[in-house]
Amino acid sequence: MSDLRITEALLYMDYLRMSECIQISFAVCRIGIYTVTIKYPAENHQPFRLQASFEMCGSGFESSMKNCFRAFCCKGPPPPRPEFDLVCIGLTGSGKTSLLTKLCGENVDNVVSTTGFSIKAVPLQGAVMNIKELGGADNIRKYWSRYYQGSQGVIFVIDSASSEEELEVARNELHSALQHPQLCTLPFLILANHQDKPAARSVQEMKKYLELEPLARGKRWILQPCSLDDMDAVRASFALLINSLEDKNLEVVRM
Repeated sequence: MSDLRITEALLYMDYLRMSECIQISFAVCRIGIYTVTIKYPAENHQPFRLQASFEMCGSGFESSMKNCFRAFCCKGPPPPRPEFDLVCIGLTGSGKTSLLTKLCGENVDNVVSTTGFSIKAVPLQGAVMNIKELGGADNIRKYWSRYYQGSQGVIFVIDSASSEEELEVARNELHSALQHPQLCTLPFLILANHQDKPAARSVQEMKKYLELEPLARGKRWILQPCSLDDMDAVRASFALLINSLEDKNLEVVRM
């Protein structure tokens, strides 16, 4: 080997001994740098090893950006959320359409009552609910049962500030739904709506008036207060229903 080749080899080995590492960096999400360090042992000539670190271009968000990098580079797409097919019933004026519209993030200023039926895909944190809303007028309620097939759960909306006559009609319709062959084994979410109105009855008053304890004993049902002014509470109520749908053996919390 020539003296020139020997000199080049020695210089290269000195370079490796003097260099602690070689760093390859690239930007992640514009506010941080993810650094992969390739370390060369200087003494024992063992294979190199990789070491990863994260450096922020500012303060905070380190954990979030690490997760961001892992999500893009180390994992596949997130698993799809489960979907459930539900039927939503209640008298006209109970607020079914407005609640579902607002859950979808849409404007409720020009909402009109459903005259036949409508279907909405409502995205929630734990699942997507495909909700079939049925109109609540007198001439439509007799056809409700035609749309029950395929349902996995029931949402029954009641106007807690309605008159005694309307509340009695709503109670009879709820009792009929609870005993229907296609619905009697399904979980029910009963929403006592319009709690923001002065004449609204409390959940305990509604529970007593609806006679849920004797009639629905052994069934899965949830009675929750709600109003358009508190959509967080509405989403929490739907989360309880999702838990019941995902675990048929779960004992439902009743209010």
